[in-house]
Amino acid sequence: MEEIATSIDRRAFTLMLSLEMDVALVKSEWRFCDRITEYLSDILGQGHTDPARYSNFLSVAANELVELAFRWSGQSGLMSFSLHRNATTNRLTIELPYQDLSGGRHKSASLIELRPPLAGEAGEAGDGKAFTADTTALLGDLATIFRSAIRIETDGVESTKIVADFPLAEDFQ
Repeated sequence: MEEIATSIDRRAFTLMLSLEMDVALVKSEWRFCDRITEYLSDILGQGHTDPARYSNFLSVAANELVELAFRWSGQSGLMSFSLHRNATTNRLTIELPYQDLSGGRHKSASLIELRPPLAGEAGEAGDGKAFTADTTALLGDLATIFRSAIRIETDGVESTKIVADFPLAEDFQ
């Protein structure tokens, strides 16, 4: 049976991992993106019948999200990564200090939520107010390929969060 994350899962989650790093340290070497992604993906694979396969597949999505955070973050502050799980979903959350990438056009809070289109529904990816069309397209593609729901939210002042819900089902194609 194919399982799709049709929206951000609101059920209770159990914390699996929480990692906080200095942004300057993370940005000091690009290879940290790969190392962080590998670590997160290994944790996501735990408890599956084929953990290496599940980890390997999700490492692609996790890598794109970590790289996005890497590019969006400023030079100071803390970047945090957390993994949560409930009965049907693995959740990856990346939080970074807010940085205005809009040139001052977007001062208020914003939200973009992407998920695979449901049957009979057009594949709109959200309004993308604070994010570029390329970013919105990339995240929309990731949501479709990985049958996940991805949400990016910013308060316009302190932080930006990238939240991705991946189904626990191992039927990726």
